[in-house]
Amino acid sequence: MSTPTKKSGLPYPVVLIIGVILMMGGYFISQKTHEFQEKLANQGIPLDFGLTIAVVGVLMILFPVLNSFYFKPLADAINERTHALESTFGEAETLRSEMTKMKSDYEQRLAATEAEARSQIQAQIREAQNLRQTLMAEASSKADEMVKRAQQEIEAEKQKVLGQLRREVVNLTITASERILGENMDSDKNRRLVTEFIDTVEVPR
Repeated sequence: MSTPTKKSGLPYPVVLIIGVILMMGGYFISQKTHEFQEKLANQGIPLDFGLTIAVVGVLMILFPVLNSFYFKPLADAINERTHALESTFGEAETLRSEMTKMKSDYEQRLAATEAEARSQIQAQIREAQNLRQTLMAEASSKADEMVKRAQQEIEAEKQKVLGQLRREVVNLTITASERILGENMDSDKNRRLVTEFIDTVEVPR
């Protein structure tokens, strides 16, 4: 550690000599003015100039030492603590700013995610609606096709039954005619005539 000095900038040896001179001089003055001090004390003024000068000298000797070994380290410690607190406050402020920014970014990402999810849900709803319409159209088309095919099958079966009935009627007619006339009436010509006659009297469908 460097040699302690006063704030005035004087070297410590000079300050030390001045302090010793003031201390010894004050002690000497205090001893030589003892009667004068008693008179002042009797008048209610307990003042010892020599002792005061000696105390000043002692302070001049001790203050640089105290300043170097106590006050300066204490001030350095206080300054270091102050800088540490300022650094901590600065870091806390920086952290608060970062947290605020992170919160803002999170809220923005959350809003974007919600918007994207909402958009996807709406797209899926539209896709489901389109699929429903497509399935309904396909089902309606298949139903129409099945109905048409059923109608065609019914018509074909109807024509088949009508053909069978026509042949039965022709056979019955020819058989009845043979019994009435007593001769064979089963020929292609007679069948064609009976068939044409049935077609003319058939009830329209």
